[in-house]
This record gives sequence, C-alpha cells and structure tokens, in this order.
Amino acid sequence: MSYVQVGVRIRELREIKHYSREMLAEKIDLSAKFLYEIELGKKGFSAETLCRLSKALSVSCDYIMFGEESENYNVEKIACALETLEPEQMEKMHDIIKVLYEICKAL
Repeated sequence: MSYVQVGVRIRELREIKHYSREMLAEKIDLSAKFLYEIELGKKGFSAETLCRLSKALSVSCDYIMFGEESENYNVEKIACALETLEPEQMEKMHDIIKVLYEICKAL
C-alpha cells in the first residue's frame, strides 16, 4: 500500500460519484487543499477520516486502503442501511428477516 495508490483510488471514486473535490471535502469535514494532498499521495490521514471517506464514497475502508473489498462489506452496508430506517420500517424489516430465517431453517 502506498499513499499514491490510495490517493488515486480516492480521486477515482470521487470522480465516479461526480463529486468535486470541494464537495467531497465538505461532506467529510476536511479542507479541499488537504483532500487534494491526500489524492496526490502527499499526505496520510487518520482512521476517522478513512471512515468518513468510506461512507461518503460508499466503499469499504479495505477498498480505499488496499483496492479490494472486505468479505464483510456487504454485511456492513446492510447494517448501515438498517440504521437509517424509521421505527415502523424497522419493524417491517424485522418481520421480513424472521420469515426469511424460517424459510432457510426449513431447507
């Protein structure tokens, strides 16, 4: 892993999302200048910044750092999606998961 490779991945992901550097920097609470230096591989960043980048760019931290998704990334995405649900929606999801569990148990 090199800072340059990590920076290239971040820039590519930002461009795929059609975010300007300023837009992404604002989303993750960094200065655009610091984000520019990260994308060039001139600066490293904290674990907290990595997590904010991961969330803003909709990829795992593993992908940003190593260029490959972790095996648990889909579970992480589902957990994050569930956190955004309203209580009524969460109850419905709970019912759906119970039905799926029973179907799988019967197989």
